[in-house]
Amino acid sequence: MKISDFQSKDVINIVDGKRLGQISDLELDLRQGRIDAIVVPNQSKFFGMFGGGADVVIPWRNIVKIGMDVVLVKLDEAKTYRVENEGESAVEYKRNY
Repeated sequence: MKISDFQSKDVINIVDGKRLGQISDLELDLRQGRIDAIVVPNQSKFFGMFGGGADVVIPWRNIVKIGMDVVLVKLDEAKTYRVENEGESAVEYKRNY
């Protein structure tokens, strides 16, 4: 599968059914030859408190299924995710509903 194939898929959280956006980038582990995480640009109000240019980095282990049109992920309140802003280091936070 090509990176461009990933970028055309919507990312859906199976916990609450929300559309998170489309994949903008991938984090790769070149030594192991695998994908570590997917990156989704900030589009929701919840992530908006971290700034308009923030990206959400979703670890590969949170991907449940990759379908023809969507990527299903499981993001629940017990997990920690990263939000990255351009020109700033990653900020870690707990996701709370």
